[in-house]
Amino acid sequence: MKLSLKNFEDSPQLYARIAGILYLLIIVAGIFGELMVRSKLIVYGDANATANNIMNSELLWRMSISADLVMQICDLPVMIILYYLLKPVSKKLALLNLSFNLIQTAVLVANKLNLLAALFFLGDAEYLKSFSPEQLHTLSYLSIKLHDFGFGIGLIFFGFVCLIEGYLLFNSNYFPKTIGVLMSIAGICYLANSFALIIAPQLSSIALLMPCLIAELSFSLWLIFKGVNLPIWKNSVRKNI
Repeated sequence: MKLSLKNFEDSPQLYARIAGILYLLIIVAGIFGELMVRSKLIVYGDANATANNIMNSELLWRMSISADLVMQICDLPVMIILYYLLKPVSKKLALLNLSFNLIQTAVLVANKLNLLAALFFLGDAEYLKSFSPEQLHTLSYLSIKLHDFGFGIGLIFFGFVCLIEGYLLFNSNYFPKTIGVLMSIAGICYLANSFALIIAPQLSSIALLMPCLIAELSFSLWLIFKGVNLPIWKNSVRKNI
């Protein structure tokens, strides 16, 4: 299927639903990797317990990394579709939004190497035998901590994505203003949590990210079941030709 503005003019609902389904898959994959796997295996403050959990569930750990990469793969078509869907509101802001999203995805993809490194340190390769088991466990745990901070840095850029998308959605008139408000709140929460992680880690909390889940889940479901208000969408496109 050739992707072009003409395709969007002919069937924006189809592309909206594709984006919604992929967005929902991103959310599910993220919950699996972060909440159902890593939160169960990582014992914060205890490198030895974490190492033992990972070694006993190596396949599960690898599956969580794969799930994260599926997220980033799905993110690419989603961001392109959203660019076209939001372009009639402001081409410059839609392009800026796409740029922030690309940086976020690149950072998160590169950050997966830290999770692989955590696993490599727990292997039985000959070159690792110059380290004691305790040292290897510590290095593995350090890689996990680096991943946490890399994840937070990536979400700084996604925070701006949510803020810009929130503004564009609110002003589009072919998406509900409520979704725009929710996405803007999500952007603020992402930024607050990520900068707290860097400046004052004790203030960082997963509770800060709950509004983000509500906003993104609402947006993905709206894209799937409602899409855009077609008459207003077409009118907006005509005005920007």
